[in-house]
Amino acid sequence: MNIVNLEIRHSSQVASAICMRGMRRIKSRPVLIIPTIVMPVVLVVSFTGAFSSLTRIEGYGTSNIYNWMAPYGALQGAVFAGLGSVGSSADDLEQGFFDRLLLTPGSRFPLLVGTVGYSACRALIPTTAVFLFSLAFGMTVPGGLPAVISLYIATSLLAVVFCLIGLIILYKLKTQRSLMLMQVIAFGALFISVGQVPQSFMDGWLKVAARYNPITNVLELSRQGFLGDVAWSTTWPGLLALVIMILVSGALAWRGLKRLAP
Repeated sequence: MNIVNLEIRHSSQVASAICMRGMRRIKSRPVLIIPTIVMPVVLVVSFTGAFSSLTRIEGYGTSNIYNWMAPYGALQGAVFAGLGSVGSSADDLEQGFFDRLLLTPGSRFPLLVGTVGYSACRALIPTTAVFLFSLAFGMTVPGGLPAVISLYIATSLLAVVFCLIGLIILYKLKTQRSLMLMQVIAFGALFISVGQVPQSFMDGWLKVAARYNPITNVLELSRQGFLGDVAWSTTWPGLLALVIMILVSGALAWRGLKRLAP
């Protein structure tokens, strides 16, 4: 029993150290996080200007365009926060630091946990930036504190999802160039959803794709308290989608990490 407790303690320390190393890297090199903050804010500005007239149409969901676009922008930032943590792992892999981690005794699982923990922490930064920016420009929060909690849960967990997806590709290709493929997947997943408009405003294949895209449920989870009250009916589908994506991508990423040779 003492051996098990010691192993758990050692694993948690390793995972925490990897997470904190990533956060310290941001502190020493702020340029790493600036694009992750600027990009979602720019998207919010662009989309609120381009789609503001749609709020006059019945069925859009809100009369305040920031209430619709801010959660979408925050999720965009979270996704690229997750991919940014993969970029840090790719840098470690190419420079040989990751090989030294693989050669250390003990399970490799804390290496995976530490990386996804770093991505979740990193996602808090763009989420806060978008939230404060949108509040300053007139966003309202009808759902109160539960709405804010739902937003942060959605962004943190979605960052974990895309971190794991990125790690699957990275462990296979073992190069920084894999980030290009990750960005294509990220943009495709977010744009083929209810990011800009509700499903009722869509037509053709896009409406079908958005309906079955799990990101749509995550968007509803993050938006619910900004369009009205927070309700279980709009909470559980988003949480379920996130849990399933984390379990599937996590299993594949863990498989890739175990096969990775130093």
